[in-house]
Amino acid sequence: MLYTQSFVFNPFQENTYLLYNDKKECWIIDPGMYDATELAYFTDYISANNLLPQAIMNTHTHIDHIFGIPALIEKYNIPFGMHEMDLPVLNSAPGSAAIFGFDYRTIPQPGFFIPENEKLKLGLDEVDILFVPGHSPGSIAFYYEPGNWVIAGDALFSGSIGRTDLPGGDYNQLITSIKTQLLTLPGNTVVYSGHGPSTTILNEKNYNPFLTD
Repeated sequence: MLYTQSFVFNPFQENTYLLYNDKKECWIIDPGMYDATELAYFTDYISANNLLPQAIMNTHTHIDHIFGIPALIEKYNIPFGMHEMDLPVLNSAPGSAAIFGFDYRTIPQPGFFIPENEKLKLGLDEVDILFVPGHSPGSIAFYYEPGNWVIAGDALFSGSIGRTDLPGGDYNQLITSIKTQLLTLPGNTVVYSGHGPSTTILNEKNYNPFLTD
């Protein structure tokens, strides 16, 4: 069985997730910790719970979701995975950080690319990789059917959707991604988003103003 633990980091109030199994093996998803205090809080949690980091997995690579990657690669000697189509977003990170007044100079290099519409294993458990571009060209979501949840990154929020005015964003593509990849999941599926509270697929079908036409 897979379990999740969420954290909120950096001034963007980004949601970072730990995904772990019964053997304490874990993935770090979208590490957004910006300063030493946030990093220590996160790594202390890993140590206190005897978790064993296996990889860093990103739903996408906007700056607020990658702040912590270089430090985590150095500390745990684990690979960083992402969708290949988000490479331009990753490579523009220093410039994006500067626009928002942040210092980010070390661009992490992916150790592997995450394939879309396939399954990846953490130990014996399988996670479906859903391709949900639109917020960024290579946005993906992690769907775990036995646990009835999906980590959707910045594609879908409670009552809203990801912004599409950044380079590589596409509003129509995002709406299509949400409707074909996420809204087709069971209605009681819990959606863990990149920002804000969790929601459910049924709730977004019924009440999200971007999706109720």
